[in-house]
Amino acid sequence: MTDAFCHMTALSLALVLAAATALWLASLRLRDASIVDIFWAPGFALMAWTAAGVTQHALSARAVLVLALVSLWAARLGLHIVLRHAGEDRRYAAMRAAHGRRWWWWSLFQVFLLQAVLIWLISWPLRMAAASQAPLDALDMAGAVLASAGLLLEAVADWQLTRFRRLAGNAGKVMDRGLWSWSRHPNYFGDAVLWWGFFLLGVGAVPAWWLVASPLAMTLLLLRVSGVSLLEETIVARRPDYADYIRRTSAFVPWPPRLKA
Repeated sequence: MTDAFCHMTALSLALVLAAATALWLASLRLRDASIVDIFWAPGFALMAWTAAGVTQHALSARAVLVLALVSLWAARLGLHIVLRHAGEDRRYAAMRAAHGRRWWWWSLFQVFLLQAVLIWLISWPLRMAAASQAPLDALDMAGAVLASAGLLLEAVADWQLTRFRRLAGNAGKVMDRGLWSWSRHPNYFGDAVLWWGFFLLGVGAVPAWWLVASPLAMTLLLLRVSGVSLLEETIVARRPDYADYIRRTSAFVPWPPRLKA
């Protein structure tokens, strides 16, 4: 490994850990650990810009492309989470109650630093692409198209859900229109597609197929950890109509819905 590569790797880790620690201090004052969610997407943009910033050359076409895509995604998703934020999310509130007095320091490790390490690990393709001087090829174009499609899908799904929730008559109802009639989580599917696009851009820069761990990890998080499984643990108890929605609608990959019984 070159000195520049080691420097970029160490600096990106130090920056994301420092940012997470600063955010943790803010959460103690606000008594709101869920502000960590706002940092999720911007954290990846920070990693890509850090990698681009430590190179000794002018930005390559690939770097400009990946920086534009990740910055647009980070700005949109970060703003979306800010606008819908209304106090500490019930997931973090439950963790706060479970840990009691030790939560103030335990949240640093269990929430903030854990997320920082995940951002650093998953962002490998972004950092490789942002620091690369290799010319663009067909694989990069495929990655750019895939990432753009995922970003658009996620944005449209979030917009449709936000518009649905703003209507007072829809309180407590299940969103099963538009993209949400084809998938119960089209925004998460779009996010996964985006990351497979980032992976292709990373592999186009550095032919290291171990980078596939990045989109695989993100897809696993979206399906089994903080995404689909977590959100649907209690939703049927809160919204009885959701059971029928599950029966007729794909959980993740958009698919024509089954007819209502």
